[in-house]
Formats: sequence, structure tokens, C-alpha cells
Amino acid sequence: MTTEIAGERTSTAMQEVLISADSHTMEHPDLWKERLELRFRGQAPQFTANEVSGFAAHPGGNDPSERIKEMGEDGVSAEVLYPTLGLRLFGIQDAKLQEACFRVYNDWVMEYCKVAPDRLVGVSMISTYDIDEAIKEVERTAKGGLKGALVWQVPPADLPFTSDHYDRLWAAAQEADVAISLHILTGFGYSKNLASLKGLDLIRHSVNTKIYEASNALYDLIFSGVLDRFPRLKIVFVENEVGWMPFAVEQWDRYYKRFQERLDLNLSMLPSEYVRRQVYSTFFNDPSGGFLLSYWGEENCMWSNDYPHPNSTWPNSRDVIGRQLAHLSEETRAKVVRGNVMRLYGLQAPGA
Repeated sequence: MTTEIAGERTSTAMQEVLISADSHTMEHPDLWKERLELRFRGQAPQFTANEVSGFAAHPGGNDPSERIKEMGEDGVSAEVLYPTLGLRLFGIQDAKLQEACFRVYNDWVMEYCKVAPDRLVGVSMISTYDIDEAIKEVERTAKGGLKGALVWQVPPADLPFTSDHYDRLWAAAQEADVAISLHILTGFGYSKNLASLKGLDLIRHSVNTKIYEASNALYDLIFSGVLDRFPRLKIVFVENEVGWMPFAVEQWDRYYKRFQERLDLNLSMLPSEYVRRQVYSTFFNDPSGGFLLSYWGEENCMWSNDYPHPNSTWPNSRDVIGRQLAHLSEETRAKVVRGNVMRLYGLQAPGA
């Protein structure tokens, strides 16, 4: 009986509509040299051979028509798109240069997505040194068809998420119904020193530090009251996986109750309630997280394929889903592989 049910679910998984909540473009390394405003052209970002080594591996990273073909090979109907080389630019310390670099990418990805707007779902890059400029860019790119806005996951020390620096941006995003994404390797964390990582630190930072940075960002957004003050703001944690989240959130609930009076914390809900209401998270190769979904996260977690990066499940995404999510009910799996991302970004089923 169990084997039959598992087989039936696997068969269903091989037929269902898949939407990746985290895929990537692969920008041409000369994009900024060619498109930056003349006054910044001499400061155009330079990329190492290692950073651009995968550029030609998948033509679809740069060519949207080729991407549609490669999505077909993976059985994926639509993808939410984040940058690749652009992620490194969140560590730029010159605010005006960063804003100019982000405008270049945003203009390019808007052009890219126009080839198939119901299938290619772009996310803008937003510099948050100057919040007035950040709000203008969120509004401009939303009008241009981009569905979300990416900010740094690890802010500089003098602009923490616990400050009120970002409040007007959160308010604007809430009003415009634009989800704010925080992606791994953005800002002033371990991504600033990726090229120098060696030996065991390659694994340490890829796992331990990644979880540390993501959990700290989520903690700050909850405990500083951001999600309380902006109850319709949606936050998306991207490529940090999900298996760690229920443990962290349950522990925060426990210690919030224990220390609430001593610390004079004025939240109106438990941390877990904010997460359920406002926080989303993507995963693509997280078997432990997948097995927790029947207990936690079916409304918040979103499957992704991370195409075209080396870690990607492409072109075997359906096989991976069959192995890691076949135990879920059909209703829960549908939410995780397409329903949640459609609800978050207001998407229609591709081709509908």
C-alpha cells in the first residue's frame, strides 16, 4: 500500500506545473562596461575568471529565447530571476556608483523578461544607502514589470536592519505590494572574501556562516519590530535553504516568552506568527527541509532550481522533487512547487 501511494505521488510530481522561486540570469561580464553612465564607466565592475567561468555553459543565462528552451528541458514553466554577477555588487561602498550599476542591471533584466513576461519573472536590484533613491527605483522597476526587489542580506555595520533607516522603503514596498528579497552572498558578510576562501573554510562558510547571516537578518527584522510596524510587508529569504528555520523560530518563541518582561519587548505576536504571516523562503536541494514541510512551512516555502548555477537541479528537477517531496500530500506539494510563488507575486499559471 505505501509503495503504491509513493509511486502514485511520484507519477503526479512528474506531471505537475513547476515554477522556480529562485533562478538566475548570467549577465555578460561586460554589461556594466558597456552600459554604465559615462561618469562611472572607469569604475565599472571587474570580475575574476572564476566568477565568469560558467558564463557560456548555459546560453539561456544571457539569452531569454534560449532560456525558454532550457526551461523546457527541465520541465519548468516559469522562473523568478535573480542576478549572478550582480550579487557581488551589493558590497560596493560608493552609493552613487552602486545605484548606477543597479540601474544598468534593472534595465537589462526588464528587456530580458519582455521576451516571455508570463514565464520570466524579474526581480530588481535596489541600493539602500539613499532611501529616497531606493524608493524611486522600486517604483520605476515595478512599472517596468519587475515583480520583486532585492536588497542586501548583510547590511554594513552602520546601517543595520534594526535601525529606522529602511522604514520608508518598507512602507513603500508594502504599499506597492512589492516583496523584498534577501539573497545569499549579498552585502558585507562572507561574500566580501569569497575569492580568498580556502580549505575547510569553503565548507564552513557555505553552511555555517550562510545560516548565521540569514538567521541574524531574520532575527533583526522580527525583533526590531519591522514586521510588526509593516504587517503587509513580504520578506523573501533566497537560497538559504529552509531546514534550519523551524528550529530557530521555535527557539525564538521560547526565549521571547521567557525574557519578554525583562527585555521590555513590545511585539504584538510571537516571532513564529510573523514568519507565518510575512516571511517566505526558497530551497532547491534541502532533503531535511523537504521532510519538515508536512509539519512546518507549507504556506511559506518555495521550491527552486537555482538554474544556471553549478549547484542547480537542472535538468533533473523533476527527479529531485520526486525523491525529496513525494511524501507530501498533493495539496501541500502544489503549494510548494508553484502555489506559494504564484500567490506571492500575483502570477497566473503560464499560458493561462
